Amino acid sequence: MKSLFSFICLVCFILGFTQNYSKKEKVLLSQVSKLDSLMQNNDSKILELFSADVSFGHSNGWVQNFQDFKTDFESGKVKYHSVNQLELRELKIKNKFANIRRIIAVKGLYKNEIFEMKLSVLELWIKQKGIWKLWSRQSVKIN
Repeated sequence: MKSLFSFICLVCFILGFTQNYSKKEKVLLSQVSKLDSLMQNNDSKILELFSADVSFGHSNGWVQNFQDFKTDFESGKVKYHSVNQLELRELKIKNKFANIRRIIAVKGLYKNEIFEMKLSVLELWIKQKGIWKLWSRQSVKIN
């Protein structure tokens, strides 16, 4: 049932952008939506969306590479309950690079402590073998 809900959210997310974005932008936005959905479902398929040299800068100053993220994600150190995009502020594509600025709301558990926050996120995506991969992500907590 949860995966059906995620699929419906993905379709709504994509359909919401059908009138305002180019085909290239829609493909990228689909990957962004998939990222949020897989994170929310704590699905290890999320790792397939990352470039091998991905870098994560978290709002608490914590920095992770691919292996760090994989270890923490698979161990359940962080478990997400919801990841919802509130606003898409910027989307720019140039050649094989793209940047996206957006506001998201996240809820979950970190080391069994409940967290809920609103984040401003900058994501850099790179097109590798025709597929958009997350290359870098920096988040800042918004009060």
